[in-house]
Amino acid sequence: MTAVPQAGAGATRARDVRSSLRRARVVRLTVRSIALLYLLFLLVLPVAMVFLRTFEGGIEPFLQAISRPAFQSAFWLTVQITLITVPVCTALGIVTALAIVRRRFPGRGLLNALVDLPFALSPVVIGLSLFLVYGHGSPIGAFLNGLGIQVIFAVPGMVLATIFVCLPFVVREVIPVLREIGTDQEEAAYTLGASHWRAFWRVTLPAIRWGVIYGIILTTARSLGEYGAVAIVSGKISGRTESLTVHVEERYLAFDLVGAYSAAIVLATLAVLVLIVMHVYQSGRLKRRWSEDDASPDPTGV
Repeated sequence: MTAVPQAGAGATRARDVRSSLRRARVVRLTVRSIALLYLLFLLVLPVAMVFLRTFEGGIEPFLQAISRPAFQSAFWLTVQITLITVPVCTALGIVTALAIVRRRFPGRGLLNALVDLPFALSPVVIGLSLFLVYGHGSPIGAFLNGLGIQVIFAVPGMVLATIFVCLPFVVREVIPVLREIGTDQEEAAYTLGASHWRAFWRVTLPAIRWGVIYGIILTTARSLGEYGAVAIVSGKISGRTESLTVHVEERYLAFDLVGAYSAAIVLATLAVLVLIVMHVYQSGRLKRRWSEDDASPDPTGV
């Protein structure tokens, strides 16, 4: 007599499980659909339209646009700024991260908060601040001009603006790695007679290399695409202080849509290349971590 109720309860549980699985499947499909629609309408479709408008007249207009002296000057100026910005931000980022994690001093918390200031401020505000500090009417700007050094409306100002914007990336990537590795290896190196400089090169830097590399990749991408701060301090002088992002705006305002789209495609291509490098880096890092885990000895000794 009890077998029938038990069978009915089992059937009810099975229906509940199937219903839960169907609801979970519907939720997964909904989330995936929203993500795909986001990628389609906000990323893929706009970029595809830029490529379509650029090459709708063939490849010849694109080649003409990127061969103009104004584009060539903007492109190489952007490369120059990036080549200066990335090493400076890398060195300053590592030193700042070491100071925040390894040192105890008054104002350490304030320094940690100030690192994120470029994330909070609009790039336009950063450019305006640099203009007020290094402009011709400021004491610092007048002093530098007396020495023959022009910052605003010149390449040094563009470099300073880009460094200010890009500095947090290396710091924020290195700090978690430093906290994770701790100080045991460094203290062992000091015990064996290594100097601070030698311990940094032989112990600390190899241990944080992946965070440094990731920060360099992010800094490169941000440096190539920076517009707001650079536009304020550059003066937008064609052939002299016009970066590639500023060149896109200048061509668009001049109703040269092919020139604007062509420069935008070059920027998009550079961004894609940076993303590919980042993906390769992440894949290599995961593979190395898995191989290290597989090769590590069993702590139990079994």
